[in-house]
Amino acid sequence: MQLTKLLVPAVTALAFSVPAMAQQMGGGAMGGGTPSVDDQVNQLDQMLDLDDGQKDELNNLLTQMQDESSAKQQEARELQQQLSEHVQPDYDEAAIRADAERLGDLTAEMTADSVIMQSQIEDVFTQEQRDQLDEAMAQRRQQMQQMQEQMQQQGG
Repeated sequence: MQLTKLLVPAVTALAFSVPAMAQQMGGGAMGGGTPSVDDQVNQLDQMLDLDDGQKDELNNLLTQMQDESSAKQQEARELQQQLSEHVQPDYDEAAIRADAERLGDLTAEMTADSVIMQSQIEDVFTQEQRDQLDEAMAQRRQQMQQMQEQMQQQGG
């Protein structure tokens, strides 16, 4: 089930701070940044008619994830910066390997945290709501595919 792409920022080695929800739902915050927790819950409420308990639970889960992930994202950016600063003729291989290993470990932690959180969020929904969300996502994927095909036809 790809439901999770709508709910929380995707955390990968290539893009630590690209929110999948913002990509999937067209963003919700000014400037195209990550939608606020309230915006995310409101969007889901509009789609799925959440009850108050579900809204509270989602708000708590998303806030917790946001708090935990921002510190790890910052550390990852700092490690990437440190790694780029190692590029020089008199490099320190041990320091490069240590920073790269920590970045790999951090990426693994962030990915695991994301999958766990996505599972916890999915557990908040009823089966009917999951089915609704799956249908909405299938429609979005189809729309994206059609847009890509149109762009390819126009460009080539």
